[in-house]
Parts: sequence; structure tokens; C-alpha cells
Amino acid sequence: MATAAIGGSHLVAATQAGALFGWQLLWLIVAVNLLKYPFFRFGVEYTLHTQNSVIHGYKQQGIAIFIAFAGLNVIAAIVNTAGVLLLTASLLHYALPIQASVTTLCFAILTVCLIILLFGHYKVLDKASKWIMSVLTLATLSALAIAILQGSAHPAPEVMPEPYQLAMLGFLVVLMGWMPAPIEISAINSLWIKAKCRNMQLSYCQGMFDFNLGYGLTAFLAIVFFALGVLVQFGSTSKIELAGVAFSKQLIDMYTLTIGEWARSLVSTIAFLCMFGTTLTVLDGYARTLNDALSLIRKDPPKNSLTALILLQASLGMAVVLFFKANLKEMLTFAMTLAFVTTPLFAWFNYRLVTSIKKPPTGMLKVLTWVGLAYLFGFTLLFVYWRF
Repeated sequence: MATAAIGGSHLVAATQAGALFGWQLLWLIVAVNLLKYPFFRFGVEYTLHTQNSVIHGYKQQGIAIFIAFAGLNVIAAIVNTAGVLLLTASLLHYALPIQASVTTLCFAILTVCLIILLFGHYKVLDKASKWIMSVLTLATLSALAIAILQGSAHPAPEVMPEPYQLAMLGFLVVLMGWMPAPIEISAINSLWIKAKCRNMQLSYCQGMFDFNLGYGLTAFLAIVFFALGVLVQFGSTSKIELAGVAFSKQLIDMYTLTIGEWARSLVSTIAFLCMFGTTLTVLDGYARTLNDALSLIRKDPPKNSLTALILLQASLGMAVVLFFKANLKEMLTFAMTLAFVTTPLFAWFNYRLVTSIKKPPTGMLKVLTWVGLAYLFGFTLLFVYWRF
């Protein structure tokens, strides 16, 4: 779950928030991670208690909810696959000395991911994710420590930029859409838990420990990437890019010019691991949700339906890359905005799921639940009113 989450939201949105507005949006990064926590947790609790996926629970709540979720996942699977592939390939294109095109690198990355998933399945995915997260965490903390020792790279501007205005509402929504991850990751995570239970005995305490560790690490690294954006780029007069190779070049250059040229490999490794891990888990996760939905619709789904869906998702994602590779910014903005707008509904559905099998949450979790619902619904309604 952490490997899937730490990608566009951290590398792009969190870093950009720090670079544009300094420390002003730190509270928002903390708040959105905290207020989304109950709804990701409910998905885990439901699966650990019932041994069923969240998708199965959605179907029990009503066919309209089930169809809405399945439809959202079809769109998200294709758009998100294309978006993370382009980001990963753009970073690799800038880091590698070879002159391969971004499209060629997309094919290469996609091929490696498919080999891991189709021949190793969940066991290899699980092990690969742990190694990716371990190296990513150590490398990112090393970069932050160096940036703190160096101090802010640029003086603070005389007039501080103002994020709290209606004109910036779209940016704030994009920032929160994938932070820490799209809400459908809760359904994907429930399927990973089911897959893990087939390979080992998993108690409720073990399952919750895994979830809390992954979620906590995701939230912590969001703050770390945000801090890196503040320390390394805030106050710079350079325009902040958010498109393909231009974004990748600026992202890596802004660290190496401040920390030192020797750190280029370190920064490139951090960025690439972020996006490669996300690409790998996005391919597996969305295909699993669609496969689970298919199995609930058809009593006797095809034997290799998961493999077929992974290949179909990869093909359609690559098709989007070929046709829209110049519009990475617009693609990511659309995906992040869609994720935020749908979050309140599926947060409410996850709450209904967990209360259908156990008592409603109490204490601090209850407070977080209701404050989170009010916050998510309120912000979404404000955005819809502003946008339309």
C-alpha cells in the first residue's frame, strides 16, 4: 500500500506545495493524511473480520454503489497507469546516459513490471515492495538530512505567496486527491490482504500492524518530500515545471545544485524508486479490483482473468501514453482531481461497511471519522461550486 501511495502525490504534489508556498501548507499535508486514515483503516478491518474484499462489501450495499466503484476503477486504472508510466520513464530518461525516447523507456519499464507480476505474482510483488520501500526510505531521509545541514537554498521572498484564495483551490484539491493515495487503494489493499492470507496465517493484530506501519510511513514520507521542496526550491526565481522530462530535469537538478553534484545518483534513485514502485503496484492493484468485480458478476470467470486484465490494463495505459505523452500535467491533474471528488462517497461507503460487521468506532477514531467526513464533503462541495 505504501509503495503504491508514494508516487505522484509525494514526488510531485508534496514537493511542489513546499516549493511554491514554503511551510504554509504543512498543516494541510498532516491534516489530509490524518483525516483519511479512518477510511483506509475501515477497509482493512472489514477484510480481516470477514475474509471478503471491500468490493464484495460494496456489492452487498447495492448494485449502484458496486457499478459506480467498478466504473471509477476502469477510468483510474487506465489514466493512472499512463500517468505513472510517463513519470517513471521521464525520470529514467533524464538519469540514463543512453539516448532512448520516453516512449521506448515506457515499453521497457512496462515489460519489467509485467515479468515481475505475471511470473512472480503476489509473493514477488510483496518482497519487491519491501525492498523498494526500505531503500526509498533510507535514501529520502539521507537527502533530507543533507538539505537540513545545508540550510535553505534560497532566501524567502519578500512577499509570501498566498495559498488560501479561491484561485488556488484547484491546486489544493490536486494536492489532496492523491494524498496519501486515491481512496480506491483501500479496496486494492483489501485484495492484497486476501492474497497474503493465502500465503500465510495472518491474525487481526498482524494485519493492523502491517497497515499502520505502511500508512504511517506513507504519511511521514509525505512530510519529508514536502520539507525537501521547502528547503531546496522555495524562494527560487525559476519556474516550477510539471511536465515530462522538463519536470524530471528540474526535480533532480534542484537537489544536486544545492546538495552537490555527487548526490545526483542518490536523488535519481529516490525519484525512480518512487515511481517504479508505484507503477508496479498500480498495474497489479487495479487489475485485481477489476478481476474481483468480474468474479462477483460472473459465477465462473475465466481461469486466467487476472493475467488478461493486467495485460489489457498495460496495453490501454500504453495507448494513452502514445496519444497523450505531451500532456502529462493535464493527465495527472485530471486523475488527482477525480480521486479527490470521489473520496467522500467511498469514505462513507467504507464507514458503512465496517459498522455493518462491528460496533461503530469510538474515542479518537470516532472523532477523526466524523471530522474527516465533514472536511471531505465540505471541501468537495466548495470545489464543485467554484469549478462549475
